Amino acid sequence: MDDLINVQQKLVPDMLEVMTSRYRVLQSIRFLQPIGRRTLASNLGVTERVLRGEVTFLHEQGLIDMSSSGMRLTQEGDRLIHTLDDVISDVSGRAELEKQLEKQLGATDVVVIPGDSDHQPWVKTELGLACVKVMQDYAEAETIIGVTGGTTLAAVADVMRPFKNNVKPLFISARGGLGEQAENQANTICTKMAYKADGHYRLLHVPDQVSEESYQIMTAEPSIHEVLQLIDSAGMIVHGIGDAKTMAERRRSSEVLLKKIHQERAVAEAFGYYFNRDGEVVHKVKTIGLQLENIYENRTVIAVAGGHSKAQAIQAYYQQGPSSILITDEGAARGILNAE
Repeated sequence: MDDLINVQQKLVPDMLEVMTSRYRVLQSIRFLQPIGRRTLASNLGVTERVLRGEVTFLHEQGLIDMSSSGMRLTQEGDRLIHTLDDVISDVSGRAELEKQLEKQLGATDVVVIPGDSDHQPWVKTELGLACVKVMQDYAEAETIIGVTGGTTLAAVADVMRPFKNNVKPLFISARGGLGEQAENQANTICTKMAYKADGHYRLLHVPDQVSEESYQIMTAEPSIHEVLQLIDSAGMIVHGIGDAKTMAERRRSSEVLLKKIHQERAVAEAFGYYFNRDGEVVHKVKTIGLQLENIYENRTVIAVAGGHSKAQAIQAYYQQGPSSILITDEGAARGILNAE
């Protein structure tokens, strides 16, 4: 197979590019079906004119059905996309990137998406699609899923679909609100995921950052205590990894804290913890919700973060040695592997 692909690439140099492009179309239809052409073009970051030619070809090949409700994969299309998953990963070199990252970071598993979400907005949608696939692969009956906030998790919520085998998860907000845009807060993301997955949800109606006194009062409140117990029993956690300075500013932190983060050379943030390049915790925010120290107790943990600008943050976070699945993109992956 490898020899044949190498020969084809010499004789037809654009073969891999065309195959990868059509694979992306099929993959997106698989997760978003039924989907209209305009919505699909927006998700893929291409014009409707360009997409029209691709879907016409795929339809003529018997790989997709087109109707008034939108496009769907045919049985043949579904079989083909499963075959292509491994082929595309191998010939694009992403399979090797994934192996290198697993070894360097000590991650349980790594999924690398093509592109760089810093420069290509559609890549964040692909990260979301990959995350949904992993969530569905690991979900079990009666699964409780804790989710955090952020733009990347919002992208996951945008492409969430009903789970296979009639699994109807219970989604839980694993963090309080940051006081940022509503669509990026854990409660909003949790609600959207549950709605699109045909599941259920429970929300955590508290600020993300509180004083010690407020913490004691709020956690004693029965309704909040009940949600915190559900978070502790979650079988799956899905979270992002933030840039330290960006997260401190989103939390509207004091000038004193911003200065401390700068002086301590913090580069990453997760669950209210700020890490330097060596993975050392240089500051912890008093937060209500999931705590880093008990995140890896008998559950599946999925970290989603992409873009070359996140490379240092991802590497710093994994210095803690967390046993989790990482979903990232080529921009971040190559930034990590090429770091001095």
